[in-house]
Amino acid sequence: MTIITSIRATEVIVPAKPGSLNSESVFDNNSEFAKKFLTGESWTDFANQPKWIIELELENGLIGIGETYRNASAEHIRESMNTFLGSDILKMNWRRLAIDDQRMYEAFESAVLDLVGKILKVPVYQLLGGRYRDFINCTGWTGRRTPEDAAAKAFEAMKKGHTVFKFKCSEQDPVKLWIEEIKKKCDQGIKVLLDPNQRWNDKETTMKLMNGVDPDMMFGLEDPVPHHDIKAFKYLKENLGIPLYRHISLPYTQDIRDIVAFVKADAADGYNFNGSAFNCILLAEIAHLEGKSCWRGSEVDLGISETMGLHIAAASINCSMPSDIFGELVRENDLIVDPVNFQNGTAQVPQGHGLGIELDKEAVERYQTGQHISVSR
Repeated sequence: MTIITSIRATEVIVPAKPGSLNSESVFDNNSEFAKKFLTGESWTDFANQPKWIIELELENGLIGIGETYRNASAEHIRESMNTFLGSDILKMNWRRLAIDDQRMYEAFESAVLDLVGKILKVPVYQLLGGRYRDFINCTGWTGRRTPEDAAAKAFEAMKKGHTVFKFKCSEQDPVKLWIEEIKKKCDQGIKVLLDPNQRWNDKETTMKLMNGVDPDMMFGLEDPVPHHDIKAFKYLKENLGIPLYRHISLPYTQDIRDIVAFVKADAADGYNFNGSAFNCILLAEIAHLEGKSCWRGSEVDLGISETMGLHIAAASINCSMPSDIFGELVRENDLIVDPVNFQNGTAQVPQGHGLGIELDKEAVERYQTGQHISVSR
């Protein structure tokens, strides 16, 4: 009764809510950046990039669900479906699934663990070793803004109970003015996390852009310079005067071993991890041994991935910083029947069996593109 007898994949596109990304007057047309992060023609087009919803069904009728990252390969999905078909879910090595493509690995991992949790009648976090917390602190989030819009968005987040607000930014953005306007409107009610996605290029540019920024308003700075420039990370950590964080994103084919060089150099104050569950738990354990904390990252996901992220964050011993679980602020729909339960800036970890959520089939039908893949015995 634990054999996979059919697998379905449905391509969906769930657009962003109006006004949830950049200010209307701020244009993000860096095509190289967009290409690197698989966002389409520009960064603000990312919500229009397709995702796939994966459904694994057992011979007893149980179904496990997963969600790919955007722009996962349909060809690779079909290959993996054929590999999984006929497999016994309880005889798999859940830590090392037979998938190489990290854009889709987590979707199949999620569906497998959802099924195993339902069979064993435990939540996914229990399969990952058990939970450390029932609620996950979450950041507010937005893209590039005018100073006035930045302050308004931060104020919105503060009123919802968030203590940290994350902004995407480039070297064209007046981040000092952002912080000044946020301080005027929010006082000390919320801290700011700036994430240039490595677009500030070097330590000199970073120091210049951060010159005069009130450190008391800052939660920290994430990935200002290219990841390979560990010396620059180390310099900024020692001279910037605010916490410096490194994002290790396995779906962007970054290597889990990337953390080793940063640990050796003591080049970051903490980490943002996203990707498959067991690898992220391992990364969190390494950071914990280093004496550093982490948070759960994302790609501004839908409900299945965000729920999986909650289970991962709950099972990570040092996932104590606000996590990037905020898709409901951006996406029109999350494709699950009961949305993530946000309370005063935190999200509740589901307690049901498996992921503890149900796929909203009507919403999937509404947002599906017409592309489907299915295999069965």
